[in-house]
Amino acid sequence: MPGPCGQALMLAVDKRTIQAEEYYRNMMKILLQLLLTACAISFKPVTSSLIDWNANRKLTWDDFRAKPDKNSPNAALTGTNIRFDFSYNSSQGFQYHITCQFDKNKSWGRVKNDYILLHEQGHFDIAEIYARRLCKAFREYHPNVQSAKNEVATIYEKTMDKLSKAQKQYDLETGFSINKEKQIEWQRKIEGELKSLQAYADYH
Repeated sequence: MPGPCGQALMLAVDKRTIQAEEYYRNMMKILLQLLLTACAISFKPVTSSLIDWNANRKLTWDDFRAKPDKNSPNAALTGTNIRFDFSYNSSQGFQYHITCQFDKNKSWGRVKNDYILLHEQGHFDIAEIYARRLCKAFREYHPNVQSAKNEVATIYEKTMDKLSKAQKQYDLETGFSINKEKQIEWQRKIEGELKSLQAYADYH
């Protein structure tokens, strides 16, 4: 039978054991909460600010998320981009992938009505026209292993230069949509260009 000292020692040991078990349980609860939080974050859907051009998916004012530029007199601004990547080797040949996208975070609207929105859709459609023209240029290109990288970059730069000029011409001739007759002319022109380049719409 243990003496008073032995009993005190056993009680101290038991107390420390209970405290350790409580500490362990509390830590497990904290770790479980952290794990559940991490899972909730990982399963939260990721929303992109980029919209791929799609004939069945027209722009809405909800897509224009940026704040209007105080220094700009424009009613709205559409931010688009055309990107590509490519590979070339003797076994697979020349392969490429093109994207034409609308950037929600670089697009804004100050005057929001259906007519202005139609004008802004025109800018996105013009970008799609040049994405198809880029696809056409790539299909017609016969690469050389030694110079493919520079030549492909040159094709892209020339196409983007033409795109920039077309966007400026669109705004200039329509008066940034003020000239309704010219706006209608451009809408027909854009529709015609898209149809004529339909064979190059499968660049994705």
